[in-house]
Amino acid sequence: MTNPVTPPKAEKLAAIKGMNDILPPDSARWEALEDTVRRLMRTYAYENIRTPIVEHTALFVRGLGEVTDIVEKEMYSFEDKLNGDKLTMRPENTAGVVRAAIEHSLLYSGGKRLYYMGPMFRHERPQRGRYRQFHQIGAEALGFGGPELDAEVILMAHALCQRLGITDIELQINSLGQPHERNAHRSALITHFEAHHDVLDAEAQRRLHLNPLRLLDSKNPAMQEVIGAAPKLVEFLGEASKAHLAAVLEILDANGVAHTVNHRLVRGLDYYNLTVFEFVTTRLGSQGTICAGGRYDYLMEQIGGKPAPAVGWAMGMERVLELIGDEALAPAPLDVYALVSDAAFFPRVHQCLQQLRQRGLSVQMQAVVDGALPGIKSQFKRADASGARYALIFGSDEMAEGVVTVKALRDASMAQVRQSLDGVAQWAQSLQSAA
Repeated sequence: MTNPVTPPKAEKLAAIKGMNDILPPDSARWEALEDTVRRLMRTYAYENIRTPIVEHTALFVRGLGEVTDIVEKEMYSFEDKLNGDKLTMRPENTAGVVRAAIEHSLLYSGGKRLYYMGPMFRHERPQRGRYRQFHQIGAEALGFGGPELDAEVILMAHALCQRLGITDIELQINSLGQPHERNAHRSALITHFEAHHDVLDAEAQRRLHLNPLRLLDSKNPAMQEVIGAAPKLVEFLGEASKAHLAAVLEILDANGVAHTVNHRLVRGLDYYNLTVFEFVTTRLGSQGTICAGGRYDYLMEQIGGKPAPAVGWAMGMERVLELIGDEALAPAPLDVYALVSDAAFFPRVHQCLQQLRQRGLSVQMQAVVDGALPGIKSQFKRADASGARYALIFGSDEMAEGVVTVKALRDASMAQVRQSLDGVAQWAQSLQSAA
């Protein structure tokens, strides 16, 4: 007789570095954050939009600019094996929202206020609060050109931070002006940095004639003096651009939102103009920006649509969750844990528990473990560990009498009572009324 061949042990697989599982109970905090965002967006009359994770690569090349870190080296791009299309997993979602607005003529009947939540992908070295798969909340107001909308989206982001208890943040704001003003500034920057060419590192020299504005972002200590002496964009702004920023600041002042005008604040993407802003904190080290955005009046036309102004922002969910700690979004405690002494009782037990769930209570039932139900004493330990407010005991005596024993697990002053199985719904109603 031939001995059966033992199959080789399968290799243990793990998640890709920088792409993380979100497990209970931590996932409950994500859900609570998402619920908070949805409630806030409703108060500002913003509607949800959900765009594909994969888009044509050309969308991001056109929208973000060819000479950006994202397009040059961070995008997850591939060729579709079916038809050869060049596709990319979205590294951000503004371009996708604008593409959807163009494709579906969303602005035909007027401007649209939209928001999204979801994963983004960048092929970069994982860092604190930013991973290869990371998540963003975003708001986009499309078809609105006035400074009052710039202020509205900033007030919304500020309100979200307040609702989440994030207080140690600073709002930095600037104006990038209009393209012709930036072009004049660009020429002045090139002239300035060319005069100090020997101080520039290799990356700065490469970008000097492609995107000189990005040199102002450099953290190279050897370049800081030259950067500090560089021409400021504010010196090239016309009266209309200055007035636009002043109108935004006036609204923020009227609403008590503190801010700092930072003339060195720029954005890494090509589509921004006029107002740009960031909410920053010192609690996350060098990766201190938790929300960033601004106006992008030329993106719609840039990717093939009719010209239309727009403004918006994006907020990193991982960074927000790190800032607010475990308590701020603690999930609501379990209401009921059901203890069952005999599997034969499950049909009647389920009938009762469904009544509780239909009235909005959260209910967990003890299940069979290794072919048998644990003893009631063991079940009580599990009920207590679950954090449930009440234990419902479905024992042999109870089922024979058509009742269930209700025991408060968090309030020792409450007496243990018996409740008719047919009256469980009424008990649930009284429990909710008391809450």
